[in-house]
Amino acid sequence: MSNNIYLSVVVPVYGCGKCLNKLHQRLVQSISEFSENFEIIMVNDKSPDSSWEEIQSLAIKDKRVKGINLSRNFGQHYAISAGLDHSSGEWVVVMDCDLQDKPEMIPRLHNKAKEGYEVVVGIRAERQDSFFKKTTSKLFFKIYHYFTDVKIENSIGNFGIYSKKVIDNITQIKEQNQAFGLFVLWLGFNRAEIEIEHSQREHGKSSYNLKKLTDLAIDSILSHSNKPLRISVKLGFILSFISFLYSLWLVLSKIIWNVPIEGWTSLMVSLFFLSGLIIMSIGMLGLYIGKIFDETKQRPLYVIASTTFEEKL
Repeated sequence: MSNNIYLSVVVPVYGCGKCLNKLHQRLVQSISEFSENFEIIMVNDKSPDSSWEEIQSLAIKDKRVKGINLSRNFGQHYAISAGLDHSSGEWVVVMDCDLQDKPEMIPRLHNKAKEGYEVVVGIRAERQDSFFKKTTSKLFFKIYHYFTDVKIENSIGNFGIYSKKVIDNITQIKEQNQAFGLFVLWLGFNRAEIEIEHSQREHGKSSYNLKKLTDLAIDSILSHSNKPLRISVKLGFILSFISFLYSLWLVLSKIIWNVPIEGWTSLMVSLFFLSGLIIMSIGMLGLYIGKIFDETKQRPLYVIASTTFEEKL
């Protein structure tokens, strides 16, 4: 790849083949306001529609378009990783393919970055998403904040501009659980947030259903915090202390007031309650061990089936 690329645009693609031509036109028009040295990297995450054919067609018409075709559906953040690994710009824009992230906002992000920021992300002032998506997104970030003590506004997505220094550090993170926005936040660097316009989705629908959102929440929390384990330890101490006090009370009641110690029902309820907590704690520990197992296998984050350009070894 050329070393004189000023701006790289990384676009993970899934289920938005009909948007790509319009996305390309608007990207070229917007970026040309401040630079002609740019590349558009479209990563097809095994989209079930004609996305890859559209990307290939665009790459033939415009050599600045570089297409990457993954061998299967790895997920949005893995597709972003593939794009970042093949980017070479001094600045990198990450955005969705469905035109909800407006290409016309890129010059604003760029102008803000030139004030001395390494990271500039867009705040969706009026988020144009369904009630379900906005609600689940808000819930996810509240839960994430509780478990990790890192506060993120649910109006912030991946859409932003990032310096080469930031991207170089991101691409060094080879954890199996990829979460681009969370990695950027963890890295730090000089950061700014600006309000941007957010559009309605023109074609298709979001691939994030309740199950995928739940899995994302669990993976993100387990990968960035051990607070669930600490909570289970504290809960165990609290229950043990309460059990000790209750046992002491029963013994004193028997000695002082001759109150008989009875209650098979309460005993069984207590056993089931404590057994449930023990199984939950073991399961939580098992999830962490599973994550360690995944990391030790050191599998590649993604597999490329084909590209529209010649990869350098």
